[in-house]
Amino acid sequence: MSSRMKSLTLSAFAFLALACSAFAQTSAVEGIVKDPTGKPLQGAIINFDRTDIKGHYTVKTDKKGHYGHYGLPLGTYTISVVVDGATKDTATGFRTGLGDPKVLNFDLHESAAQAQALQKAAETGTLSKEQERGMSKEQKEAFEKAAKAREAQLAKNKELNEAYTTGKNALEAKQWDAAITSLEKASTLDAKQGAVWAALADAYVGKAQATPAEAAATYEKAFGAFKSAIEITPTDAGLFNNYALALAKAKKIDDAKVNLAKAAELDPPGAGKYYYNLGALLVNSGQNDAATDTFKKAIDLDPNYADAQYQYGVALAGKATTDASGKVLPPAGTVEALQKYLELKPDGPYAQPAKEMIAALGGSVSTTFQNPNAKPTKAPTKKK
Repeated sequence: MSSRMKSLTLSAFAFLALACSAFAQTSAVEGIVKDPTGKPLQGAIINFDRTDIKGHYTVKTDKKGHYGHYGLPLGTYTISVVVDGATKDTATGFRTGLGDPKVLNFDLHESAAQAQALQKAAETGTLSKEQERGMSKEQKEAFEKAAKAREAQLAKNKELNEAYTTGKNALEAKQWDAAITSLEKASTLDAKQGAVWAALADAYVGKAQATPAEAAATYEKAFGAFKSAIEITPTDAGLFNNYALALAKAKKIDDAKVNLAKAAELDPPGAGKYYYNLGALLVNSGQNDAATDTFKKAIDLDPNYADAQYQYGVALAGKATTDASGKVLPPAGTVEALQKYLELKPDGPYAQPAKEMIAALGGSVSTTFQNPNAKPTKAPTKKK
């Protein structure tokens, strides 16, 4: 054989050997992708990202949810399922092999459940050894991130609880400045806690009453805190009631009535007591005309509110006049309100003052009132 022929023969053999070697280094991966309901998922993108050397390959699932790559270079891959641009599941460290295609199925329902379990584990800080062994690198990183976030939240919650508790204790002790300092700190730690804002509002109101020279500015801070609390819990009738009372203390009566109306709307059975509370506050601050109107509103909402009937009668009695002969002329409804109180509470704490007032106003006190809570007496038996 000539040298040239020998060279050509060796070259051909080498080419054939290289071709066979190249062919031998390819592999195949296939599988089925199921959506969260367990049905085959069509059109999902399957990404093959080689991790031992650089390489990226992509296929799509067909209408049966099947995918397959049959010319994949032999190597180690991260294989991911992408749906609508979002990665739904990932297999890391997947090693392809020679021979028949390796099978890798994806069940998005199962993977979502696993992700939720890992998230819960991160939130509670309890990760089983089985879970840890089955985690990918990305999942471990996500777990560590969630665990750190949880630790930070726990620390924040502890600080928040301590600030709130300290503030509440100071509030109960009427240490207004100390309460405000702690509760303001709590509000900066978590601005979405309605209880914090409500307590802070009460602290400002207390300080406003204790320091009249600073009252106007302090009340404004209280109103801001009430508004923050109401924004968080807009259906709390008690908040509107307390806000209204604070407004009344600052002599913003019209605004107070607006908020009381809202409290009554949210809590119809308690509507009378909200107006009664305002009436009592107005009496104590010397605003008798406004108090009279407010007690009237209370008994209009609840005619059987005995204390409101009494206070309404007292407020009206304060407006009594005298004629030329010196006879006392009470406004219409005065005696009726006091009589109604006695009807509702014949043995109540205001029963004796009510009787004396009726007599002083020229009325007569009924002696037929019965205690509505008294048990009926037995009829006397005839003696034989």
